[in-house]
Amino acid sequence: MYYRRNVDAHLMEWSQREEHKPLLLRGARQVGKSTAVRHLGERFSTYVEINFERNPEYKALFASNLDVGRICAQMSAMYGKSIVPGKTLLFLDEIQECREAVMALRFFWEDMPMLHVVAAGSLLEFALDELPAFGVGRIHSLYMHPMTFDEFLLADGRQLLLEARDRSSARAPLPEPLYGKLVELFRTYMIVGGMPEAVASWVEHQDFVRCQEIQDDILTGYEDDFPKYRKRVNTELLRATLRSVASQITRKFVYVEAGAGYKAADVRRALDLLCMAGLVIPVTHTDANGLPLGSEADGSFRKMLFLDSGLLLRMLNMTVGSVAEITTLILTANVADLVNKGSMAEMVAGLEIVRNQTPNLKYELHYWARQARGSQAEIDYVVARDSHVLPIEVKAERQGGMKSLWGFMRDKQLTEAVRCSLENFGEFTFTDTEANDAVRHVTICPLYALSQLLRQA
Repeated sequence: MYYRRNVDAHLMEWSQREEHKPLLLRGARQVGKSTAVRHLGERFSTYVEINFERNPEYKALFASNLDVGRICAQMSAMYGKSIVPGKTLLFLDEIQECREAVMALRFFWEDMPMLHVVAAGSLLEFALDELPAFGVGRIHSLYMHPMTFDEFLLADGRQLLLEARDRSSARAPLPEPLYGKLVELFRTYMIVGGMPEAVASWVEHQDFVRCQEIQDDILTGYEDDFPKYRKRVNTELLRATLRSVASQITRKFVYVEAGAGYKAADVRRALDLLCMAGLVIPVTHTDANGLPLGSEADGSFRKMLFLDSGLLLRMLNMTVGSVAEITTLILTANVADLVNKGSMAEMVAGLEIVRNQTPNLKYELHYWARQARGSQAEIDYVVARDSHVLPIEVKAERQGGMKSLWGFMRDKQLTEAVRCSLENFGEFTFTDTEANDAVRHVTICPLYALSQLLRQA
């Protein structure tokens, strides 16, 4: 059964354009890229899928020259289906295995502009990084991530609950039974995560152990890929760095914690490769004095998020031996403890921010922290909204933990902010007596409704 993905609408829109550049679908392994393309292929008269990893013999077609007319004719003969511009969707999967095929994408646009061509690959970023140019301006990219909470709800048959949530707001909060159900499902989502195979297993069996077996297999597959990253990078270092990311989630990444004997420069290189592969998502410090946030970003101060919350729990289980306490906290703690204790809620908030952005661009996450020695002031995420900086704090209480937010808003002269928690929808204002009684407004955006906030951005 196919579960609807946010990227589907973008794929459909691309397929219906009169002018459609070859499309690169980018993202980590196992996030559902191939499945989404096959679903799109059902709308075409013919669908041709070439997987260069499974069928390496097709690489020879690109070896002599990049005449795409010849390549398509020979590909049709080998595949047994005609490739007809305007009627065929040609899917080149695991295209990183054939660099010449990557180079050929630009010529599909120049010489066969009516043919719909999609390419994807789990380690595609490495191939693109090694090519001096592969068709800038002639290729369109879409970025795909694990499933959002909204996609999880739809897969689980919760369309009506999702619609009820989307009708709610700070002035019209959810009825208590619906609020309780969304919190319960969000707890489940934190453990199952958004990897499509794990979600499908949960929908069918409602069994966490089955999901964990799938997550373990995915992690094993990721580590099996490590030798492909770069031959000069030690696979044990990559493994140690990935485990270190898991143990340092949402705090400033410290290179020496990756393991004794590794140089900081080598760990940094390994970390960059993990980011390229999509297994790790950096959150970069910014001074946040204005937009774009990246103009004041400092890459020497970064926090790291794991690709997926379900995979994080399995990685932590390998690293620390048991995550029973964390799992119990997720499933049973009151909403304040679940948000305030540990870093899982903060990480999932960051993942939801990334996953709910338009797939046309690779989104960059930012945070802010006061750099003064001994300062504890930090804002979990800062994003752009309506041409302004919008701070987002993942907190469960109005008092105490909001001090950093008030101070940030005062320093940056901001009037709007978001507190992200597992509360119901709400809002409140604060009269800042230290800043000429300036009125500051804070919207309470539940973790289970971050997509709603981002749709307004």
